[in-house]
Amino acid sequence: MRETDLYPPIKAFLEGQGYVVKSEVGAADVVALRGGEPPVIVELKLGFSLTLVHQCVARLSVADDVYMAVGRGKGKRFLKSVKDMTRLCRRLGLGLITVRTSDGLVTVHCDPGPYAPRKNAKRKGQLLREFAGRVGDPNDGGQTRVGLITAYRQDALKVAMYLFEVGASKGADVARETGVGRATTMMRNDHYGWFEKVETGIYGLTPKGAQAVAASGDILGTR
Repeated sequence: MRETDLYPPIKAFLEGQGYVVKSEVGAADVVALRGGEPPVIVELKLGFSLTLVHQCVARLSVADDVYMAVGRGKGKRFLKSVKDMTRLCRRLGLGLITVRTSDGLVTVHCDPGPYAPRKNAKRKGQLLREFAGRVGDPNDGGQTRVGLITAYRQDALKVAMYLFEVGASKGADVARETGVGRATTMMRNDHYGWFEKVETGIYGLTPKGAQAVAASGDILGTR
């Protein structure tokens, strides 16, 4: 597929809406005019790229209605890319089009225009609770999710350290002594494989849990 393969479907799509369409006008790949309305600009690329975003943002200096158009791919990975790029285009005030060259299908995923996203109160609350629950700053900014130290993991380590020092204990005692109110639930769910049920209401530490305590270093300290 070539970029020029995207043009005929785009041209036909816009002409079907009453536009007069011409290609390679100035720096723009496609320009469409309808009556006395402002121009519509479309930038063509085979796939998503930062260069395409830069080009479209630059076209906003000459037109309010700017679309990026890319060849339509296959699979979940492409669909995720479309979803992510649609979100970005809305933020930037751009439009997004995909073109299936096999049959000329043109799909408009979003139109240009101002966009004010609604804040997600639930996610905001989760963010603030995680921030407040962290002890110190145990992670390096930019690291991958693998090995990330969360507030939950820090609480689990507090519980594991208590069991390491004291031995098998009642959940209520662990919660009281460590200050981790969800200690019993954490030991029962055993997300990390650190805890084992000794008898009803009493939990101990597994060898894996003991290894986690030994390797914990300053995870519960402050930087």
